[in-house]
Amino acid sequence: MITVRPSQERGHANHGWLDSYHTFSFANYYDPDHMGFRALRVINEDRVAPGRGFGTHPHRDMEIISYVLSGSLAHKDSMGNAATIGAGEVQKITAGTGIAHSEFNPSQTEGVHFLQIWILPEEAGLTPNYEEKVFPTEAKQGQWRRIASRTGADGAVQINQDVELYATVLKAGEGRSLELRPGRYAWVQVAQGKISLNGVSLEAGDGAAISDETLLEVQAISDAEVLLFDLA
Repeated sequence: MITVRPSQERGHANHGWLDSYHTFSFANYYDPDHMGFRALRVINEDRVAPGRGFGTHPHRDMEIISYVLSGSLAHKDSMGNAATIGAGEVQKITAGTGIAHSEFNPSQTEGVHFLQIWILPEEAGLTPNYEEKVFPTEAKQGQWRRIASRTGADGAVQINQDVELYATVLKAGEGRSLELRPGRYAWVQVAQGKISLNGVSLEAGDGAAISDETLLEVQAISDAEVLLFDLA
């Protein structure tokens, strides 16, 4: 079964410097029918204006992944980490017992466009941790590239939950399939472009909750970038 979450039905908040779309309930956007899917709690599509950003704020007991689509994002946190990530880079924070961090667009001319993803950890009170990895376009082109997992296999960032997160970049006409083990669920998020998922059309910003399926077939209708969550 594939249940589409259309882009235009997401929560939306435009603060001028921040234009944000919420796939699931977040901040002032509350929809009891969209509180998350399995361990996946937040997918926010954020665009931050040049020279602006999020001031220091706290998190705890959450696995936080930032996936940059264009521009760059500067990060500082209470663990002493300071880094700037760009397109093709993935940042992971295990908030655990508690961290504080800030996120800022360091460019004075270019906006930053990124996805912020929250995954519920398998247990509370974990030791905070920070990790970042580069996954260039060529590593994702025409294939599923594992970018986050419980084990950190294949050079993925490590998260504390039974979730495998894949990314792919497809040219128009390209297709890729992925088999799901029995009892697994999936979420597909279209970051850019337009695809067909098992015959269902999805555009940029659309998501889809998947259950009781064993084979996922993704076909690019236009050039596309897609994230796929394999979930317990």
